Amino acid sequence: MLTKDYYNTVLSQAISPCENYLVAGDIYGSLSIFHLSKITNPEAALSKEDLTPRYKIQVKNGFNQINSLLTTQSHLLVGIVGEILAYSWKSIKNTNPQPDWTIDLPNQKDTFESADVNVIKLYAEKNHIFVGCGDNNIYVYDLNYGKLLKTLTNHTDYIHCISNIGSDFISGAEDGVVNIWDTKTYKVAHSIEPHKNDKVARPELGKWIGSVSANEDYVLCGGGPRLSLWHYRFLSNSTVFPIDDRGIHVADIHKEKILAGGRSKLFIQMSFGGEIVAEIPVSSVTIYSAVYQEEPSKILCLAGSSPKIDLCSNFMYKNQQLSMY
Repeated sequence: MLTKDYYNTVLSQAISPCENYLVAGDIYGSLSIFHLSKITNPEAALSKEDLTPRYKIQVKNGFNQINSLLTTQSHLLVGIVGEILAYSWKSIKNTNPQPDWTIDLPNQKDTFESADVNVIKLYAEKNHIFVGCGDNNIYVYDLNYGKLLKTLTNHTDYIHCISNIGSDFISGAEDGVVNIWDTKTYKVAHSIEPHKNDKVARPELGKWIGSVSANEDYVLCGGGPRLSLWHYRFLSNSTVFPIDDRGIHVADIHKEKILAGGRSKLFIQMSFGGEIVAEIPVSSVTIYSAVYQEEPSKILCLAGSSPKIDLCSNFMYKNQQLSMY
């Protein structure tokens, strides 16, 4: 009989601060923990056991899918329905570890239901987190005290993604809007609506924004609209990327390259001008999560609608595969 792991989907990943472990959060409320450093720097031939989880943590009896994970220096933050759980990195190898602390999100207005935590982003300068949720709101918490500082309500549909750069942070949502926020005032300074640009719009896929990223010069975003690059200062479109996908869920500016994936057979690396540098075949029909590290070993981890996680040691091709079972 096939176990549920055979049909699993990984929605989120995180790499530990010591860079020894990869954590994958799935639709069944499980955290699967792989010994990443042993896999990337093996002392002998790897066995099947080496490529499966070293440890597993069942979160809240498995009633919550794990949409978001965040690494801090001391804790792994786990976003589920209505709350954030903080597990000490020192405890993840224990049997049945319990969170050190939790943050309960506000209930939705006029209902007893709690919102999904879709994304958690660290604002390291102030030790705050931005929490994007299924109730259309972004909550700002002080990690030192677990205190809610702000509730940001400018989006009209649920939040998919958050990125930050300098004193700004950027959010994308199902409403098709990319908001650029000033963290000094927590007001929207600028907005981009990619679906209103004829070169970018894909009405058949919708206007939702699945991923955003930024550097000092550009904002990168994609989702239903095509993956596109926008000038940070002028908000004009710079590049529309010529890739074959049915929706973008991962987009990142990494050094001088663009990394992108979603509902596609390929995870793609490109230049800012749109030239394709690498196309990596993936195990998942849809990629929902990509995490990477540069030191001590360069590794890119790709996960999505499959119990398999693809590892790419040089960001150019797949050379190893992990399995949830």
